[in-house]
Order: sequence, then structure tokens, then C-alpha cells
Amino acid sequence: MAEHEYTSTVVWTGNRGQGTATYRGYNRNWEVRTQGKPVIPCSNDPLLGGDPTLHNPEDLLISALSSCHMLWYLHLASDAGIAVQAYEDTPLAVGESAPDGTGRFLRATLRPVITVPGGTELKAADALHHQISSKCYIARSVNFPVSYEARYIN
Repeated sequence: MAEHEYTSTVVWTGNRGQGTATYRGYNRNWEVRTQGKPVIPCSNDPLLGGDPTLHNPEDLLISALSSCHMLWYLHLASDAGIAVQAYEDTPLAVGESAPDGTGRFLRATLRPVITVPGGTELKAADALHHQISSKCYIARSVNFPVSYEARYIN
């Protein structure tokens, strides 16, 4: 197996002048910087004091999981002769938080709406989803169950 490296720079931008001298005295904002790509401004989950207008780690994880699934689906569909015309997902992740602030994802459901030409064998299109959990880099890396509820338009 070949190894691959991925890197980014995560820079905390929430110092209001006193650093972390007090718990409420700093912002939970940071930036994800990857060479040659746009900067992604981020914050903590709003439940934990973050800015609700910025992406948080949970947003990024569920988006990465959905994106990886989509890319594998498109690949497998192409190999199977299924001409996907559009794909849009509104994934849902469910997490839990303990009283001490720790948390984790319990499960995720991917809910893609996939447009295919009329006459497409929808059972074959749907069966592709079952192959993805063994292929998708992100799905193979998470420790919570991932299910899907695909809908098709043709």
C-alpha cells in the first residue's frame, strides 16, 4: 500500500489581547490554511461559544464524509455506465456532548438526491452505495456508523 501525506496549517486567530488568561476572554476562531488554496475561516461549535457564521470541526467532518462518498459514487456510477446528471447531499450527523464538554459523533446519514437519465436501473444505481464504505478514505477512517437514504430523480 502506498502512503499519502496531507497537510495544512491551522492558525488560531482568536486572541483578543490577553490570550487564554480567562475562559471567556478569547475567541474560538481559527483559519485552515493549505498552500495554494483559499483560507477557510473557522470557529467552534456555537453550543461551545463559537461563531455560528463560520465552519466548525463538525461541519468539516460531515462535509468531508459526504464529499468522499459522492466522489466514489460518481466514479462507480461511471464505471457501471450510469450517467449521473446531478448529485446533492444534505448529510445529517448526530453527536452527543457530556457534561464536561467532551463529545463524539454517534452516527451519520447521507441523504443524496441523485439525478439520472430516464430508464436507468435504480436498483443498480442504489447498490453502488454499499460498495463505498470499503473504498472511501474518510468513511474507512471514522468510528461511527454511516448510513444513506438516497433518492433518485430521472
